[in-house]
Amino acid sequence: MTNTSDLKTLTQDTPSRSKSLLQKIAELRAVGVGDHISLPQLVVCGDQSAGKSSVLEGITEIPFPRADGVCTKFATEITLTHSNTHTSAEITATIIPHAGRSDDEKAKLLAFRRQLNNYDELPAIIKEVGEIMGLRGFGENNKSGPAFGEDVLSIHEISNKGRHLTVVDLPGLIAVSGDDQTEGDVDIVTGLVESYIKSSRTIIAAIIQAGNDTATQKIIKMAQKVDPSGDRTVGVVTKPDLINTGTEGRIAKLSRNEDTVKLKRGFFIVKNPAPTDLKSGDLDAVKRAKLEANFFAESRWKQAGPQLEKSRVGMPNLFKYLQSYLEEHIEKELPKVILDIRRMSESVGESLQLVGPERHELADMRAYLINISMKYHTICRDALRGNYEDLGDSFFKEDETRLRAQVQLFNYNFAGTMRLKGAKRKYFARVEDETNGGQVAESEKGVTEEANDWIYRRTRGSELPGTTNPNFLTELYHEQSSKWYCMAEAHVEKVYSHAKSFIYKLFAFIVPEERVQRNLFKEVEMLLQARLETAKLELKKLWQDEKDSPMTYNHYYTDNVQKARREELKDKITEVVALKTFVDNVCRQVIERHILRDLTKLFWAPEILKYSDEKVRMLAEESEESRQRREDLRGLKETLESGLAILI
Repeated sequence: MTNTSDLKTLTQDTPSRSKSLLQKIAELRAVGVGDHISLPQLVVCGDQSAGKSSVLEGITEIPFPRADGVCTKFATEITLTHSNTHTSAEITATIIPHAGRSDDEKAKLLAFRRQLNNYDELPAIIKEVGEIMGLRGFGENNKSGPAFGEDVLSIHEISNKGRHLTVVDLPGLIAVSGDDQTEGDVDIVTGLVESYIKSSRTIIAAIIQAGNDTATQKIIKMAQKVDPSGDRTVGVVTKPDLINTGTEGRIAKLSRNEDTVKLKRGFFIVKNPAPTDLKSGDLDAVKRAKLEANFFAESRWKQAGPQLEKSRVGMPNLFKYLQSYLEEHIEKELPKVILDIRRMSESVGESLQLVGPERHELADMRAYLINISMKYHTICRDALRGNYEDLGDSFFKEDETRLRAQVQLFNYNFAGTMRLKGAKRKYFARVEDETNGGQVAESEKGVTEEANDWIYRRTRGSELPGTTNPNFLTELYHEQSSKWYCMAEAHVEKVYSHAKSFIYKLFAFIVPEERVQRNLFKEVEMLLQARLETAKLELKKLWQDEKDSPMTYNHYYTDNVQKARREELKDKITEVVALKTFVDNVCRQVIERHILRDLTKLFWAPEILKYSDEKVRMLAEESEESRQRREDLRGLKETLESGLAILI
């Protein structure tokens, strides 16, 4: 199954192109880019008892501890770098903190750096790392911490072994909870594995035992969920020496990808070293490969029916495939990684612009407010003019932010409502119906006579019967227009509420810090409220004018009243002319003059320059959250720029 040329692949030099690609990914992860951008990687995952450590050792030639609970509590990233100049291995262990760690915790974890003379020191390093991470069961003081960590132990080996590969070992999936591993631990490990394998840039080396049903294995189900096509999942079947006699055919089918579960990348069959093989202490890659080749050369495999696919059997074939596939995968994904880093860097830069410069001094705070006022003035001016193009969809994407359009709509609706519902009583012209004997319809007749008779009785003076009091028209007009004030006041309130909502949205758009948003909105809201009160006073003045006798020089009235043949139509004409004038006055003299005009000056630079120092501090002093956000954004920006420097 494994010939001499296969064994030589374990010691052959890796092409420089492959080394360069893998080294770049390792450097990206080391500077923290992997916390924010998904990077191409190979992860080894499976159940705790699936033989994962043995597979990992076969791939990396690193003798991982096999004792229960050791090296399974956190992800371990192994980077192998070939160098012809290193006669002995240079081994370095560091910790890559999880992005959710505080700055102090990150500093503590990043300070960890150990040089190993050999891998005999690895168990002690793992215990020390677990204690630094604060994991339960590591160290005397960690009795109540989490059982599993989200930080990563990074092991970087530079040697002349001819291997160049980066692989991430994940904690084994827990099949059943118990005293040492709770249901919570089961969920944590499952979540950790999912967080790695869900990325489309992750190659999944799914470890399963030969004696178990492939379709029911947890890691296979998880892989199928995130990689339905099996395009980036490589199945690795372990412990074939423990299967029942007569079931070799099923394993052979797996090697040929002909079993019930099929993966686009197929399955590899590897044999874990037996405990007796490990006791000798000198089991290197070549000896392991020979033992493995001898096992698969046994007659039981030749009598199994379907033959094993030779290229899919043995650790040398698995390593060669994974190394080649990872190189191909990185080469394909790297341009996308560069694009993602650039996009995120641009986005972070925009966020930094929004956060603005630091505001330690009063001058900084005042300048910050003036800068906001300039943005406020520009957008508010455009909204009032109906110029929605400069900002495009960034602010004016919602109808509610298109202030002039909304006010025009409100005014139009107000005019229509006043025309249809403004009169207290409806008028109908007396049209004789010849089919009804020249009689007026009862509904029309009743409304008309009721209105006229009611006003006539109220205004009757010493005039002769059959004539009307000169006050009749004035009384009728006041009766008909009695609803106008309430309707106009409701319209003014509606425009005011929308203007207030517009200003709130505007501050939310131009001020990233919520506390400053609230402070500025309260400041402007008080000024806008004062404008509302002034607008209502103006409305009362207009209404007071309407209480006087009707007066107009509108040619519409004089032209049409002469044409009117009935007294009730003259009354209606008077009402229509006055209504149009009133609506226009409300829209122009009340709303435009007192609410919308100079809306841009509610928050503008000349007034800010007059603010007291106390007021400036109250409005613009920077919160701790804002300072922290700026610091986080700057750190992320530096990380992303470092990543681009590595790749370009």
